[in-house]
Amino acid sequence: MAKISPVSIKYMIHATFEALGPVEKPDVIGAIFGQTEGLLGSELEIRDLQKEGKIGRIEVETESSGGKTKGSIKIPTALDQSETSLIAAAIETIDRVGPTEAKITIGRIEDVRGNKRDYILERAKKLLEGMQNTNSKEISGIVKTGTRAMKVQAYGADELPAGDIDSEEEVIVVEGRADVINLLENRVYNVIGMNGTKLPKTIIELSKSKKITLFLDGDRGGQLIAKNVMDNANISYIAFAPDGKEVEELSGKEILASLRKKIPAKEFSPSSRVSESNSSSREEKREVREEKKIDVDKLRKFLEKEVDRSKKVFILNSDLEVLRSGATSKLSYFLNGVKDACAVAIDGKATSTVIRILEEFDIRYLAAKNFTENSESIEFISF
Repeated sequence: MAKISPVSIKYMIHATFEALGPVEKPDVIGAIFGQTEGLLGSELEIRDLQKEGKIGRIEVETESSGGKTKGSIKIPTALDQSETSLIAAAIETIDRVGPTEAKITIGRIEDVRGNKRDYILERAKKLLEGMQNTNSKEISGIVKTGTRAMKVQAYGADELPAGDIDSEEEVIVVEGRADVINLLENRVYNVIGMNGTKLPKTIIELSKSKKITLFLDGDRGGQLIAKNVMDNANISYIAFAPDGKEVEELSGKEILASLRKKIPAKEFSPSSRVSESNSSSREEKREVREEKKIDVDKLRKFLEKEVDRSKKVFILNSDLEVLRSGATSKLSYFLNGVKDACAVAIDGKATSTVIRILEEFDIRYLAAKNFTENSESIEFISF
């Protein structure tokens, strides 16, 4: 039976081998066919798959030295990810090549379509730039989004995600890479991310030569980041996303509206902004707070079953239903996005920062392993 011409190759298996004696290329290929036969069933026989065009030509390079043979193996496949992985794992079980003992190790499985995708995106970008008219706004929008996302560069010694900031006098500083990509997709190019909440030296140096606008999430976490950055860098303006929203999830209109509302950094006061945004909701919470009580025994059962060893924080209502859960670092964000929060449970230590946040949101109960300080307004429950 003649071999069928291979279909489009998807993956390339890269492997190396070492044999304790002299072997030739046909010995290696023969071992691959022979020693994997029957391992994975009839549907994944390498010899049959090659005849069907689902596996391409196996390439082997050998080098002999000191009576031993080393080399590399490349196996192109048109199979899916799981089938390709099974073939690769089967090849690693080969323990003899020709007359001698040998060991084969899979180095990596390469998706060879990646180069095609890069070409398609670059070519689409060039075609788009040369077009006078287009009849498909949706398709052009996808291409524009893709080309903007590709413009993310690694900037400075800290390799921060950024757009085109060298050619601009004013630079917008956001928290992370997702924020940068969202701004680029919405035609805001003079943006750079801090890669977290800590202030990198690159931003400090940048603030010495550029006008910096700090653009942060509309929650208490954003307030704390703003204070830290202002204490360590020369910031000209500060802007925030709408209350309870993150920069990475804003639409183009919301981004522009938020940036238009930027204020001079010297006029920014974390306490006053929090007070303005939360004062009315705080008063409402205080009015019903006395009515919110929880079953402590039921809570302890929940702590033992769900919270202990979870490494998470849980936001609960008075019926002990989970409103939100996740990383403790997102506590403020979680509380901004829920109603009727009554208790917070943490698998670990309740720090002074956590306690202050709960006081800010008028949370009545806090369950944790231990507590770094007391609070007059919060009832502590240890477990």
